[in-house]
Amino acid sequence: MSAVSVISQATTEHIEPAERIHYWEDYNRRALVGLSCTSYSEHGLLARQTNIELAGLRLAEIAGNAHAIERSPQTVRSTPKDSVFATLLLKGEAVFLHEHGCLSATAGELVVYDTRSPYLFGFSSSMRQILVDIPRDLFAQACVAGGLPGPMVFGRGTAREGTLVAALRSTIGGLAALRPAHDPADAERAVLDLLRQLAEERTGGRPGPDAYRSQLIVAEDYVERHLHDPCLGAAQVAGVMGISVRHLARIFESTGRSPARHIMERRLVRAHDELTGPGTRETTIADVAHRWGFSSQAHFARLFRARYGLTPSEARAEATR
Repeated sequence: MSAVSVISQATTEHIEPAERIHYWEDYNRRALVGLSCTSYSEHGLLARQTNIELAGLRLAEIAGNAHAIERSPQTVRSTPKDSVFATLLLKGEAVFLHEHGCLSATAGELVVYDTRSPYLFGFSSSMRQILVDIPRDLFAQACVAGGLPGPMVFGRGTAREGTLVAALRSTIGGLAALRPAHDPADAERAVLDLLRQLAEERTGGRPGPDAYRSQLIVAEDYVERHLHDPCLGAAQVAGVMGISVRHLARIFESTGRSPARHIMERRLVRAHDELTGPGTRETTIADVAHRWGFSSQAHFARLFRARYGLTPSEARAEATR
């Protein structure tokens, strides 16, 4: 028995340009999720979609030219959808706007978000993605206890996170191509387990109350995306989350670090990665320090040596030797 089966397919290629948006919105309302669409091409929207059933999940492989799709507050109310979407971008670049900010994603990265909350997903050029549609209750049971705390991007945090996203790409890419290696239940478990591991990687797999664990995911995700901001601190993170600095400290207790220490550690790790990675000679140490939010090169050098036992210059020289 095949692990997957095609439910429906659609393309705007043979639709009159003036009717393509209406056709695409109507198809998605029936097959995937209620949305509105805007095309930025003089040729109109050129898009195609294949929807696939996988046990309790659904996959949608979507490709198109530059466009944006939106679930406005009105659309969320008029066409409710109780799912978590995990969208793996295979081609192109995208921005994801939501109530509390904006995420960016590029090919190879995974965007996870809740369809009950309004959002706008914009693609600036031709794109291709595979979307996993997970019932919200199943996601809360199998991936993140308490459900998704907020939209997140995976694939750029740690080496293991990148490895997990690559494994997910291989798994769902094979399924979308109708090359299943497992029966439906096994394939579903593999996808959900990888999403669970990604969530755990974001928190280091540390135990704690479910509410704290979800909030820790949000806090660490916000920190990771704002490390370049020299003003980033516990007060800023707490303010964005709508909690007190004291409560933020309680959330971080399971990590063994204060929020401030976590921010400093992540800045040092990213700076070290840049100084010891390919092309390190093409940038100055002062530029690296500034790029990762350090107030001065001397301050950066002191912290770097305390963390790695080498000065930034010594670490770079050792990596290029």
